[in-house]
Amino acid sequence: MSAPGRLFAEGTRALVTGASRGIGAAIAIALAEHGCDVALNYRNSAGKAEEVAERIRALGRRALPVRADVSDEAQVAAMYKEIRGAWGNVEVAVLNSGVTADGHMAAMSSAKWQEVIGTNLTGAFLTAREATKQMYASGGAIVMIASTSGIAGRVGQANYAASKGGVISMAKTLAYETAGRGIRVNVVAPGFIDTDMVKKVPPAQLKEAARAIPLGRMGTAEEVAQAAVFLASPAASYITAKVLTVDGGMLYS
Repeated sequence: MSAPGRLFAEGTRALVTGASRGIGAAIAIALAEHGCDVALNYRNSAGKAEEVAERIRALGRRALPVRADVSDEAQVAAMYKEIRGAWGNVEVAVLNSGVTADGHMAAMSSAKWQEVIGTNLTGAFLTAREATKQMYASGGAIVMIASTSGIAGRVGQANYAASKGGVISMAKTLAYETAGRGIRVNVVAPGFIDTDMVKKVPPAQLKEAARAIPLGRMGTAEEVAQAAVFLASPAASYITAKVLTVDGGMLYS
């Protein structure tokens, strides 16, 4: 049973990929606030992952930093094996890992294309596949973090938009394939969120984007986290194969 005000049963086992900073860190902390023990995937930032882990432990929940490059099949399998050995099968997986390497398509190198597709799309496939295997017998919830770029496209982001559009289609397919097993799969698609990734966008582009946001500001990582936690929780028990945009009203459909 979950405590009053909490969305999850105490000790629900969750994994968040790309959890050392930004949206991933905010999601991991929000899950802990709602009763989850959280495995924190990171690729390079061990120190930052440990800082997030300490914040989770301060909430009275368990935290397990686990290093893995999500684009590497063997590392992803090893990560899930480590979590299972420590705690048992994951019940919630929030797949957040993502990179950008922007540039106009006509001048984009194959290396930039492969880097973004490898982490954002192949990484989501590999981590979702392993999560599904662990949830197959008893159900669970998977939330993939996409982007409004994957819905509407964005200048200079052919690789990123393609990767996130692929994540959306893959999530819907997986939702249909696993619904009979009690697994729910949904997507959160953030718009312009105040994170390190968005700060790489040229200021003129950010100013233009802000004018297109009805709420008149960028969102916060914590606002995205609340959407992801809701979709992962029993409060969304009749929701699957859906995309929730967190964009201040920027997309009109």
